[in-house]
Amino acid sequence: MTTDWTPAALSRDIPAASAAPGQLGETDLAIWRSASGRIAAWSDRCPHRGMRLSHGFVRGERLSCIYHGWGYGEGGQCVRIPAHPELTPPEAIRVPVFAAAEASGVIWVADGSPAGAPPEFPGFEGFRSLRIHAPASVLARVFGGAGHVIEGTLGPCAVVALIQPLPGNVSALHLLAPEGSEPATLDALSLAAEALRRTAEAQAQQAEEETA
Repeated sequence: MTTDWTPAALSRDIPAASAAPGQLGETDLAIWRSASGRIAAWSDRCPHRGMRLSHGFVRGERLSCIYHGWGYGEGGQCVRIPAHPELTPPEAIRVPVFAAAEASGVIWVADGSPAGAPPEFPGFEGFRSLRIHAPASVLARVFGGAGHVIEGTLGPCAVVALIQPLPGNVSALHLLAPEGSEPATLDALSLAAEALRRTAEAQAQQAEEETA
């Protein structure tokens, strides 16, 4: 699959009125959801003092920095400076914004204007994300596939595995499970995912030792 979109998180992990850190290549992101459910992906730095916006708080349709409370609204524009409540913030005070969309229970992000919508996987929904200390190529090989999107079997059921390369030979594995899976099936799938993580990390460590 070729796409401009990168899987960055699962929808279930970012409920309404919350923010969390994410990644797009080397760029740190603040992925947040407004009170109305709108998803957004911004640069994870407040223009004021550089504090991480992913540590901030969501009030309504606004994301505010936890440090001095500067609030940012639609399009990353600063809309409120608590120390100067009467001031209309200059338009130049703005957080860089990235494209963000949801499909199949996955939050997808992109730089610029992606061509088309993110991919859909009918019959599957976001289940679990894992951070794995192994390159994406190693993780794909352990999974028994190639590329960053693998449809196969893990443990007791069919899955879709979305592999996100991260800086420093680290990967994120976003797993999609069949819709309506029984709790026992999901428990077994979680154990299989942990075993996959251990295998990938062991192989990555062995490769590092052999090349040291």
